[in-house]
Amino acid sequence: MGRDAEAENERGRLLAADGDAQGAIVAYRAATVADDSWSVPWFNLGLVYKYQGDWLSCTECNRQALLRDPTDVGAWWNLGIAATAQGDWREARLAWEGCGIDIPEGEGPLELNYGLTPVRLNPSTRAEVVWCDRIDPARAIVRNVPLPESGHCYADLVLHDGAPTGTRVRNGKEVLVFDALERLEASSFRTYVLDLPGSTEEERSALEDVAFESAMAAEDWSRSVRFLCQQCSVGEPHEVHDRDLLGSRPELAVAAAAEDEKRLQELIDRWRIRSGYSGHVGITMADGDI
Repeated sequence: MGRDAEAENERGRLLAADGDAQGAIVAYRAATVADDSWSVPWFNLGLVYKYQGDWLSCTECNRQALLRDPTDVGAWWNLGIAATAQGDWREARLAWEGCGIDIPEGEGPLELNYGLTPVRLNPSTRAEVVWCDRIDPARAIVRNVPLPESGHCYADLVLHDGAPTGTRVRNGKEVLVFDALERLEASSFRTYVLDLPGSTEEERSALEDVAFESAMAAEDWSRSVRFLCQQCSVGEPHEVHDRDLLGSRPELAVAAAAEDEKRLQELIDRWRIRSGYSGHVGITMADGDI
């Protein structure tokens, strides 16, 4: 690589780290001109476009990187993400194979089973980690009931990055957390907040069971939500920071995900029969629901 190309690439890296995406684009493009044979600035340029959600430009940049270095797994991966975002399943399949992933034959979207995976919604703003069914290397279906301010709902289909940012523990094993890049498909579910005065933990647990059996979802946020500092969230959660936040923790409600109020009422009726709960049920549609 030439010195000019290396200098421009480094300038682009520093500008990108400072949040100056447009400046980074100019610098990386200057690096590609200074040394047309070097793949790295093309890959870095593709990174900027990925985080901007400019999938056409991201695709082209990673293609250019791979023309110069076909062994660049990162470029194959980002090409797969960009192709998935555009619904270009042929290119997505080729890209995942370029990453060394065993992809079944066929056409159209992949329906794999990578199991429950934690995904961080809104990673650059009000981040929230939810558990999702990961159905291919870059797509996952939300299986928690997200908090209203997330702007997401149960069963949304999200596109996620391939670089892990932190871990969570499931069944005694660490699993990687991936940042969501965008929502690909909004689900048909709405988020409702339930006020269940006097309900016991067992009764609220029964609501979760009945919702699952009814192909809906319910969640006792007072048990399932943990408030973490940013350091904990993108790393490995630890006790000290959790304790620091408990003092300011708000009272959390019970949430339910249903397609409409009729389905929600059917869920509540079945739950009353199962649990014996006879108290008042207050229902509020979540303000952040879309």
